[in-house]
Amino acid sequence: MIKTVIRIKNDMVMVFDERGEQLPEYQGHYADVKEKIMANAPAGSVFNHWFGHELKPVPVTGSAW
Repeated sequence: MIKTVIRIKNDMVMVFDERGEQLPEYQGHYADVKEKIMANAPAGSVFNHWFGHELKPVPVTGSAW
C-alpha cells in the first residue's frame, strides 16, 4: 500500500509502502505514474516535493503534488 510519495526535481517519482519498501510499479517519470498513484493512494498517504537542496522532502497536499 502506498504510504510516501516523493517527486524530485528531474520529475522522477519514488514511492514507498508503510515499511519503507520501494514500490517499483509506481515509480518512474511523473507524467507516466501520476494518474496511477492518485487512483491508488489511500487517504493518509504523504506526498512530498524534493526539488532543491533541502535536507528532507517537503510535504505537500495531494492536489499540489
